[in-house]
Amino acid sequence: MKKILIIEDDLNIQGIEKDYLEANSFSVSTAADGETGLKMALSGDFDLILLDIMLPKMDGLEVCRKIRAEKDIPILLVSAKKEDLDKIKGLGFGADDYIVKPFSPGELVARVIAHISRYNRLTAKEKKNTDDKDITIGTLKLEKASRRAYINDTEIVLTNKEFDLIYFLAKSPDTVFTKEELFNEIWNYDSIGETSTITVHVNRIRDKIKEIDPNLDFIHTVWGRGYRFMK
Repeated sequence: MKKILIIEDDLNIQGIEKDYLEANSFSVSTAADGETGLKMALSGDFDLILLDIMLPKMDGLEVCRKIRAEKDIPILLVSAKKEDLDKIKGLGFGADDYIVKPFSPGELVARVIAHISRYNRLTAKEKKNTDDKDITIGTLKLEKASRRAYINDTEIVLTNKEFDLIYFLAKSPDTVFTKEELFNEIWNYDSIGETSTITVHVNRIRDKIKEIDPNLDFIHTVWGRGYRFMK
C-alpha cells in the first residue's frame, strides 16, 4: 500500500483528499501546519507528499525546499491562487507538479497515481543503469556499453537479443530462469506460445561460443525448469 502525506491546514479539504485517496487504496497521514508536516516528511517513509502552499508556521514553498534537500520523492503542490502558478513554475524549488483549488477529487487521485508510477519507473531505470556494468567470467567478457562479447580477445558476434540474453543470465550466475521468465525479460511481453524462441537463441549463443572454444559451455539446460549461467 502506497503511503501519502497530506500537509493541508484546511481540515475540510484535508478530509476530502484523505477520503478519496484512502478509497483508492492509499495509506494517508496528515499534518495541518508546515512545521509538523516537515517533521513528518523527513522522519517518515512516504511515496508522495501533497503539500499546500499557504500554511501556518512555515509556508509550503519552504517546506518543499527543505524536503527536497533531504529526500527524492514526488511532491505535488496545492495552490488556492491561479496567479501563484508562474511563481511556482519559476522558483525551481523541487516540486514535481501543482494543482489549483478547487479541483476534482478524481483529478487529484489521477495526478497522485501518475506521479508515483513515473517515480517508480525512473527509480527502476536508474537502478538498472547502475547494475549495467561489464561482466568478466573466466575467459568471457561482456561489455554492456558497446554490447560486445569476447572470449579472450576474440569477439563473439551476437545479435542484440543474443547479447541481452547472455548478459541477463551472466548477471545472476547459478540462478535458474524459466523460458517464460527469460522471454518476458528480454522481449518485454507475454511469452504465450513463444518460448521456443529462447531455445533457438540459446543454441545460437552456444554455437558461436564453441566456434571460438569448443570446450566452453556457459549456458546450461536444467531439464524441466529452464536455463542457468555457470561460471
